[in-house]
Amino acid sequence: MMGSALRRGAHAYVYLVSKASHISRGHQHQAWGSRPAAAECAAQRAPGSVVELLGTSYPQDDYSNLTRKVLTRVGRNLHNQQHHPLWLIKERVKEHFYEQYVGRFGTPLFSVYDSLSPVVTTWQNFDSLLIPADHPSRKKGDNYYLNRTHMLRAHTSAHQWDLLHAGLDAFLVVGDVYRRDQIDSQHYPIFHQLEAVRLFSKHELFAGIKDGDSLQLFEQSSRSVHKQETHTMEAVKLVEFDLKQTLTRLVAHLFGDGLEIRWVDCYFPFTHPSFEMEINFHGEWLEVLGCGVMEQQLVNSAGAQDRIGWAFGLGLERLAMILYDIPDIRLFWSEDERFLKQFRVSNIDQKVKFQPLSKYPPMINDISFWLPSENYAENDFYDLVRTIGGDLVEKVDLIDKFEHPNKKTLPPSTMG
Repeated sequence: MMGSALRRGAHAYVYLVSKASHISRGHQHQAWGSRPAAAECAAQRAPGSVVELLGTSYPQDDYSNLTRKVLTRVGRNLHNQQHHPLWLIKERVKEHFYEQYVGRFGTPLFSVYDSLSPVVTTWQNFDSLLIPADHPSRKKGDNYYLNRTHMLRAHTSAHQWDLLHAGLDAFLVVGDVYRRDQIDSQHYPIFHQLEAVRLFSKHELFAGIKDGDSLQLFEQSSRSVHKQETHTMEAVKLVEFDLKQTLTRLVAHLFGDGLEIRWVDCYFPFTHPSFEMEINFHGEWLEVLGCGVMEQQLVNSAGAQDRIGWAFGLGLERLAMILYDIPDIRLFWSEDERFLKQFRVSNIDQKVKFQPLSKYPPMINDISFWLPSENYAENDFYDLVRTIGGDLVEKVDLIDKFEHPNKKTLPPSTMG
């Protein structure tokens, strides 16, 4: 294959390998090298332009980086399409919470929000969750920005503060989330999350505990690996116990009894202490969700100063791929009837094992090109590939790169 200079004066050279997917040939895709698609990508960032999304116009600026490919996915709401595998997982989790957690009047304790707009402010997505201004998760290279103040949510946690501020103590949020990512069978720039939040008053948390009336939720002490500075150890241990019991019952409902579980300490800006749950599934340890005791500063800022709580979040695709043996995350976007009909079951708890759609081998292509000397992120190239090649592109690997020591322009190269 031939390496071509895309921009003179650039000094970095890369050589990549891509595989044309053989998994979803029922899609309609634009061909490789489609000039209109590439032009659309560039036109989005024209000065003074606006982008129309879900009935609202957003002025674009130097942060705008949405691609046409991603825009076509907004509003699909796969988690709300009946009998879609993501809908099945959502319904199973919702059914479990409705049956297991009932309020004083016999109604479900947890309310469910699965139709909230994916367009949020940067304050909702980051600041409300105590994510520092210099945190790497804010990078333009990792997120989809409409402009400097609005973006496509990177997690369903972007709605936590608003729902807490509205007075809710227990809720589930389900929705599509957007993160710029690499190209392979496990990653896609749009996926779906389900998260839950539950707050406890002093009475609720210590009810049934011996001498519970003498226990307190809060104190002023120092932060440690075990607790926040404003929480008592008794309160943290009870919240942590309730959280882990809730999640243990949930995965038992999804995967069956007798599942081996372990907890791994981790870090999230909006919970402390924080954990990841791993399950031993068919002899392999798999991480399935993250969780923790909510940062009290977040809870207080939303107006629930007298309560303490937990939160967890899980990826619907992750669970569906494990439960239904789906090998490629891009299959969830397939409109191929051969894929969809496999999940039209009469009972949402019915076991389903995905049957492959095609036996065609992958096709490998090599491409080499010049990189600009600045303002380039690897995810920029991945977005371009997705815009032009669609989901036919199964994987993109960086094989080699070279920078001339004198930073001189190199002539086009021929690869064997």
